[in-house]
Amino acid sequence: MTTTGEHDVVDLLLEQHTQIKTLFADVAAARGERRLELFHDLVRLLAVHESAEEQVVHPAARSKAGDAVVEARLHEEDEAKHALSDLYDLGVDHPAFDTGLATLAQAVLDHATHEEQEEFTRLRQETSPEQLRRMAGAVRAAEAVSPTRPHPGAGESALANMLVGPPVAVFDKVRDAVRDWRQSNRD
Repeated sequence: MTTTGEHDVVDLLLEQHTQIKTLFADVAAARGERRLELFHDLVRLLAVHESAEEQVVHPAARSKAGDAVVEARLHEEDEAKHALSDLYDLGVDHPAFDTGLATLAQAVLDHATHEEQEEFTRLRQETSPEQLRRMAGAVRAAEAVSPTRPHPGAGESALANMLVGPPVAVFDKVRDAVRDWRQSNRD
């Protein structure tokens, strides 16, 4: 395993896929305030991860894996954004939350498998190690300015994410900070 500074984009995204899988299991097992905290962590990770992929990875994968592969992944991401947004609105205490979470987890994990097999493999085969490392830096930068919640109406293109992402990200991060402040001051 490489160190953090040496990670290439595939290493970085594979680690995030593992974190996402773990968070789904943790949210499913947790209850109360801890469940809400973990769900917020999951929502944030999914939102920034997908936004960064849409800005950096999918455009690069188009030339390697083809338009049909990338379009299928974007369609899966759009469906997941809608499902995640609906689940977020439903709330962790709603009776239908567990069923919605399980359905979303399966869809997201299937999507990750498709990315790993169809996009990541081709990127590794057809992109230089140096370029893959630079792409990891671009993904980290995109994540830093990405929204922390799903915004299904914003679109799935790199252009939509670059135009809409930063202003929405600021709004999301302010909302997150206020939410966190409120939670910490309840004690």
